[in-house]
Amino acid sequence: MKESDQTKDYPMTWDFDLSWNSFLKPAARLCLNTLDFSDLWDEEDSTEDEGTQSTNESSLCLQAPPAPPPLPPPPPLGSPLPSASHKGAIKCRTLKLHWRELQSLAPLPRMTRFGTKTIWAGLEPVHLDTNRLEYLFESKGSSTSFNLASGRQKQPSVSVLGMKRSNIITIALSRLPPPRLLPPAIYSMDSSVLDREDVQRLKALIPTEEELGLIKETKAQNPLSPLAPAELCLLTLGEIPHLNSRLQLWAFALDYDSLEREIAEPLFHLKLAMEQLADSQTFRCILATVLAIGNFLNGCKARGFELSYLGKLSQVRDTHTRQPLLHHVCVLLLQLYPQSSDLYSDITAVTKAGKFDYSLVLSNLTQLEVLCKASWEQLKLLDKAEEKRKGGKVEKRRGGGNEALAPEGSLRHRLPQILREYEERLKVLRAVHRRVINRFHSFLLFLGYSRAMVKDTKVEEFCKTISNFSLEYRTTQQAIVLQREREQQKSGEESPGPYTSGGRRKRQQTSTQENEEQCRLEEVLRTPDSISRLDSTLPRNRRRMADIQGPISRKMKW
Repeated sequence: MKESDQTKDYPMTWDFDLSWNSFLKPAARLCLNTLDFSDLWDEEDSTEDEGTQSTNESSLCLQAPPAPPPLPPPPPLGSPLPSASHKGAIKCRTLKLHWRELQSLAPLPRMTRFGTKTIWAGLEPVHLDTNRLEYLFESKGSSTSFNLASGRQKQPSVSVLGMKRSNIITIALSRLPPPRLLPPAIYSMDSSVLDREDVQRLKALIPTEEELGLIKETKAQNPLSPLAPAELCLLTLGEIPHLNSRLQLWAFALDYDSLEREIAEPLFHLKLAMEQLADSQTFRCILATVLAIGNFLNGCKARGFELSYLGKLSQVRDTHTRQPLLHHVCVLLLQLYPQSSDLYSDITAVTKAGKFDYSLVLSNLTQLEVLCKASWEQLKLLDKAEEKRKGGKVEKRRGGGNEALAPEGSLRHRLPQILREYEERLKVLRAVHRRVINRFHSFLLFLGYSRAMVKDTKVEEFCKTISNFSLEYRTTQQAIVLQREREQQKSGEESPGPYTSGGRRKRQQTSTQENEEQCRLEEVLRTPDSISRLDSTLPRNRRRMADIQGPISRKMKW
């Protein structure tokens, strides 16, 4: 048998091997930052197989529809109806689930990440108590119930809120769980159901007493009419006691870490900024150079200057080249301290600290302490409400209210411990703020500021001044270094160096001329009548022979 015949007889063998080897090799380097997508396959780039399969199925369906089965003969008159044990009778006497049935469950067109079969093919059969199901879902007066249901559906929904308020609630409900699931999550403060953003949305949906009264009054007047989604949501939230306190307490527990970070990060950057400035040798060299230039120009012997003047160095220019004073400072530092840095890369924390408002940091700290105290008051209020609801017995739960749905390990039960931990962290945060600000004041004294100047100096202004100056210094230094490199390249192209081809050629010519002159001088000295006979090749002069022999003897090599 030929190879072509074998291929015709087994058309799927080679293709199957190729597809098997290909899907065993996942796609490489499909990573976006910390997100790893390397388990995606190369075959998932295209959907040709699914499209082809669907096209084939549709073409098969259009080719020849199957012939309808013959109609069963009508039952003879007087024949008994099917017994109750027949399956059709059970379906007629029970409620029906109006789902969309999947007609055909064909195998998948190719091997996928989830297998070759649908999820329905792998389900195990479930044994049911059909008698109990038949009893529970027995249809009683289907026509009557259908008429009642249809009558209820025809009733318009009751809406009493304004258009703007109703739209706000409807938009918020599109991102929240169904209203019936909100009370259990709020009682237990379940963050897996409602996150921080959801809690903020619920705080905007807290109903007022007027809205609740209007909704209840309208509901009493129209008991058969359903409420609109916005009114139903407000009525559900209004049944939760102390809703505002619960949401505020929950929001504080979720937001504390971020609020603490907003206070701690600026303080940490300020502490690191002072350390970087104190340890920077380039910063000390700049201060020394500016102080020396200022003392010379002013004709004085000042011992220091306020650092806010560093921002004005780029505004003072010389009278000849019109270069700013900062340019001359950079030139001097490159000459005197060639190992100095650009300063900007040494004090990155100063730049970060200059972006914060430290007066706002203090107000945030004070507000955080107020929120912590208010949270304790709200927690006491909730505890009293729960004790009153349970009849003064905390351990015993009565009535089976929504609060009983909160598990023991939920956020609601852990709130006392969490608030105590937040109180301790607030004490630490207050101590950190006080010590960092005091260190900044001592750092200004270290820079030579007086106590009156320390009181008037703001942290963010000081850091921003130093950061802007360091950026200007780096820009000026880079421009000077680039200009010097260009000048060196230009001078190197105009005058060839001793090791270039032009320099070597020039050196060889000079050495050849010197050798020729040396040979002529030696030949003249070996000739006995060299004094009386003049060589036409030598330059003629009217000096004495002693003057001629002097320079000749000095140039000779023995």
